[in-house]
Formats: sequence, C-alpha cells, structure tokens
Amino acid sequence: MIQRSAADLADALASGETTSLALTQAYLDRIAATDEAVHSFLHVDGEGALAQATASDERRAAGRPASALDGVPVAVKDVLTTEGLPTTCGSRILEGWIPPYDATVVRRLKSAGLPILGKTNMDEFAMGSSTEHSAYGPTRNPWDLDRIPGGSGGGSAAAMAGFQAGVAIGSDTGGSIRQPGAVTGTVGVKPTYGGISRYGLIAMANSLDQAGPVTRTVLDAALLHEILGGHDPLDSTSIAAPLPPVVAAARAGAQADLSGVRIGVITELGGEGYQAGVLARFHDALDLLVEAGAEIVEVSCPSFVHALSAYYLVMPSEASSNLARFDAMRYGLRVTPEGDPSAEDVMRVTRDAGFGDEVKRRIILGTYALSSGYYDAYYGQAQKVRTLISRDFAAAFERADVLVSPTAPTTAFRLGEKLDDPLAMYLNDIATIPANLAGVPGMSLPCGLADEDDLPAGFQILAPAMADDRLYRVGAALEALQEARWGGPLLDRAPDLLASIQNGGAHR
Repeated sequence: MIQRSAADLADALASGETTSLALTQAYLDRIAATDEAVHSFLHVDGEGALAQATASDERRAAGRPASALDGVPVAVKDVLTTEGLPTTCGSRILEGWIPPYDATVVRRLKSAGLPILGKTNMDEFAMGSSTEHSAYGPTRNPWDLDRIPGGSGGGSAAAMAGFQAGVAIGSDTGGSIRQPGAVTGTVGVKPTYGGISRYGLIAMANSLDQAGPVTRTVLDAALLHEILGGHDPLDSTSIAAPLPPVVAAARAGAQADLSGVRIGVITELGGEGYQAGVLARFHDALDLLVEAGAEIVEVSCPSFVHALSAYYLVMPSEASSNLARFDAMRYGLRVTPEGDPSAEDVMRVTRDAGFGDEVKRRIILGTYALSSGYYDAYYGQAQKVRTLISRDFAAAFERADVLVSPTAPTTAFRLGEKLDDPLAMYLNDIATIPANLAGVPGMSLPCGLADEDDLPAGFQILAPAMADDRLYRVGAALEALQEARWGGPLLDRAPDLLASIQNGGAHR
C-alpha cells in the first residue's frame, strides 16, 4: 500500500479500501524500520499524525473530506515552522526551538487533512547540495546508502524514494527541490516565485526561496500544489492571482499528446561537465516527447553561463542579512562564556558554536559582498546579471512553450566525495539556479538510469512565470510515455531498501 501514488491512496481512502489511520501507521512503521539507516527525518510526530488521521477518517465517514488528499500522510522539510513541533533548519543554533505558529504551507496542509508525519532533514539553513551539511548528520539515498540524496532538501526526497511518506514538502532556493528529485528518482517542483506562500518559511535568501511539492508522480505533485498554492495576505511576495490549472494540466498530459507544443533545449545547459549517462537519458526523453507530437527547438540563453557566479553573490548576501537574527538573545541556542561576558561576547560564542562551516562560509562571503566599497562591484553586478538572465528567459519563451535540460550534471555522488570542495559542490546546481534568479517555475522528473552507475537521472522542465500548468502537461506526458516503455514507475526498479539495510548499507 505505501508504495502506491498519493492519487491512488486518495482513491483507496475514498472507496473504503483503507483508512487514514491504517495508512499513517504503515508509514510510521516504515520510518521505524528504515530511518536509522536513511535518516530522512529529524523529528517524527507519531502521536500527532495518528490523531490527525483519526480526524480524517471521521470526515470521510461523514462524507465531508477536506480535500482530494485528505488522509494522505505528508512529510515537511524542517525549514517550515510547525506549531508545537521542533523546527531547526538542520542547525544547532535552533536546537530545541518550538515555533508558536504554523507556516501558511503547514496550515494549508492541516486544513486539507493531510496527517503530518514529521520534519525532514536538510542542509543547515538550506545551504548545500547533498544534505551532508546538516548539524544532525547526513541523509542517505535509498537507491544506494553510500550516496547522497541531493540537497538541501535531501530528507524530503529520500522519504519519497524510501516510501516513508505519501507526499512531502521541500523548499528550493537554487535547486533544493529539483536536484534531490533528480538523484532519487522522484518528482520535485519549484513553483513560480510567489505562487506558494513563503510565510513561515525560514528565509535563507528572500528573493529566491520557494516552497513546493516533493512526490513520486507528476499528478501527485499537481494535487499537492493545488492545496498549497494561492494568494496569502501574510506574505508580501505572494501573487494575488488565481492558481494555474495544474491538476487539469497533469490529467490532460497523461494522455501523452503534445501536438503543437514547442520544447526548447537550452544550449548552455548540457555538454561539457555533464555525465554521459545523464545526457543519454535526457536525449532518450526528448525522443519520447517528439513521438508525442512535440516540436524540439534549440535555444540559446548566453547569460546562463554567469548564473552560478551571480547566485553565489546574491544568495550569500541575503543569507548573511537574514542570519543576523540568530543572536542568542531571543530564541534558540545560547552559549555563555566564563567570566562576566557582554552581550556581544555571548553572540560571538553562540554563533561560533551554533553555525556550521558552510553557513559561516556563506555569511562571510555575503557580508563581504555587501560591505562598503564592494557592494557595487559584487552584489550590484550580480543583480545586473540577474536581469540579463530574466531577459534570456523572456526571449527563449518567445520561441518555445517550455525549456528543458538535465536537472543535475551527474547522478548521486558518494557521501564525502565533495564535502571538502565547496566549488565542486556548488556546480551541482548549475542547471537549476537560473530559474530561481528569474522566478520562473521548474520541475524535475526521472528520465531513467544512467549507464555508468545504474542511478537515476533527472529531466528538468521550465516554464514562464505563472504558467506552472505547462510543467505539469509536459511532465505528465513524459512520465506516461516512460512508464509505458519501462513497464511501470522508475522507483519500481530501485533496490529493496530493507534488504540493503540488512546487508550492511550499499546497494552496489
């Protein structure tokens, strides 16, 4: 039962084949059996999830389900505030903090009746591409426990790949939903910036962060997106416009007819530096889209080659400003040095103890970029590049309805392989960052297994702002065509997680 899609689970709940209580207990049992090895979760709320499941069953018995996914258990990335449950952002500096309020995303999940299983692991303050920068230890990829699950939202992606939840929530600042999706064989969607409320999403970089769905199928992502999306007056960046028809688009796309759809292949996001097996699966997917009637065109976005450099100035600058609030005075960790310390002494010692190396690195970089005498040379120039990237997107969308590329240049690398090489780690986001800089929506879905290592590769789809429905139409079509070719979902081909744990870890 736990390996079925969320849409199938919703049908099973509606027909009385199962109950939310039984389903939630099954996922809790799966977490208990597997999470010591995978470490998807930082906090599991079994009692709360079962209580919410019981309430869901009562609504269904009364014929009043709260949403299409009422009763389907969800996992939430630990970057979103949850009233009464710990929220740490994967950092020691927030260890033990219990928020007094729910993020809007969490409130909407509760209103829709999804039992919240717990909070998932992440790179500290969403700074990383491997979930190795969590202060509470790394998450492991269910396909191979010696490999990373992507980052920063590796916990949510691993929970989906390991069948530990029905759906999950992530956040994406430079690819933190899509890149984990690519390396775990799952679906991840970064909606249009402002399409889903950021209220209660603990900010790393306000102009880039966006919460979104992490699921096993495109339709599941659409159903979750519909629950989460829409205007929120508590968020000044929230778009006051109707949500695009994402569920209808996903259902239509599943018919695998893309006649008249123009798909632009981005010249700058492929070739040198990309793993051969990743590129092979990407081109296999393009062939399937052509079979569905799509027209393939090549588009050039020359400013994309500067996206990584611009991002690693804009993001640390905003992060250094946001993280100044963690000062040991109001909440979170407080370390008091010996003697008669001043408030400044307490702040300094606490921040040194509470922040990890990657967070400190980005704070230093961002503070330098914003400092007097360097602002125009670094941060100001990066913002100009950001404008050029938005213009490249606008020009490309005049020639194509959606743009596509590999999601990540490689499959999942081994734990520790790039931990001491920040630049190599940053390159994992080279294909996903442009969408965040421009605020356009993006989706990653699996496109097969790379020949070199038999691990998942990801296919990225990008659409114009507020045209999220295009992602779902094209993504659902590709998913349907691939599953027809493969004889089922890609995750059906994953090694057995429990057998791997019993055998001591690695699958290969």
